[in-house]
Amino acid sequence: LNQKSDMLQLALKELPVLAILKRSLSEVLNQHVQIESALNTARNKIESLNEARLTVSEARQVIEKEINRLRSSLESLRVETQSRKVKAEALVEKLNETTYALPDILKTLPEEGKSSEWQDKLNRVINRIERLGAINLVAIEEYKTCQERKTYLDQQMADLEAGLKTLEDAISKIDKETRVRFKETFDQVNARFQALFPTIFGGGHATLILNDENLLEAGVSVMACPPGKRNSSIHLLSGGEKSLTALAFVFSIFYLNPAPFCLLDEVDAALDDMNVLRFAKLVKSMADKTQFIFISHNKVTMEIGTCLIGVTMHEPGVSRLVSVDIEEAMRFADA
Repeated sequence: LNQKSDMLQLALKELPVLAILKRSLSEVLNQHVQIESALNTARNKIESLNEARLTVSEARQVIEKEINRLRSSLESLRVETQSRKVKAEALVEKLNETTYALPDILKTLPEEGKSSEWQDKLNRVINRIERLGAINLVAIEEYKTCQERKTYLDQQMADLEAGLKTLEDAISKIDKETRVRFKETFDQVNARFQALFPTIFGGGHATLILNDENLLEAGVSVMACPPGKRNSSIHLLSGGEKSLTALAFVFSIFYLNPAPFCLLDEVDAALDDMNVLRFAKLVKSMADKTQFIFISHNKVTMEIGTCLIGVTMHEPGVSRLVSVDIEEAMRFADA
């Protein structure tokens, strides 16, 4: 019993220490929880920082690649710029050797022009030059000779054109005068023909008609209407009527412009005696201005002649001309 009492007293003494230990343990546990929470928070931050670091590292790598590409492009541009500069200097030196000036050329270039277009034109020119083949060293002299020849030919061409213009003017003037004179002559011949036709035929009427308004190309139709017939073309007349109509037309022209002599070859062959008398009367009326020589077998026609010339064959194969003066023959006959 005493032992139990001692143990109880000892337990009572240890009660405050346990409470303190419990409180200490509770505090330590709370601190442990807080430290765990802070540790988790720190771990999360570390993970976030690691992810951010990876993102930044990837971005840095991309930027470094872009920088390297830009450096390569810049170096290429520097090389190309230097090359273009060298080419430009070479072109300027070549241009200085010619008669052209760079400012003048730049003024003529259009603002919207593109280097590719000019390069294409340059390539075409180069191809054309290459197709020309080797350079002809005497081309300059040949060019001068050809130029002189061209100048001479141009002068000749100008002279020919001037001559052609003069000829065209002359032709136009001649055509105009020809139209006027032809119309005047045609009207006079037509008037004389209309007056002479009734005299030869003893009536009727006839006229000349132009087939076209262009006097230089127009044909002339003869419309004749002997007494007792309808008005018709000369192609519808008989042989004798055609002969008399042709005589009327020919003598109408002779009346306008008489010739020194007129040769008629058997124009009375298709005429009867009455028409031959009319023909003879017409010849006598114009014999004072024109000497008529006619070949005929008609006795009536021979009577109007003043001199007869015949062809005889006194011997076989030998022809001889025989001339007879009608007036002397008549005086000889009367004696």
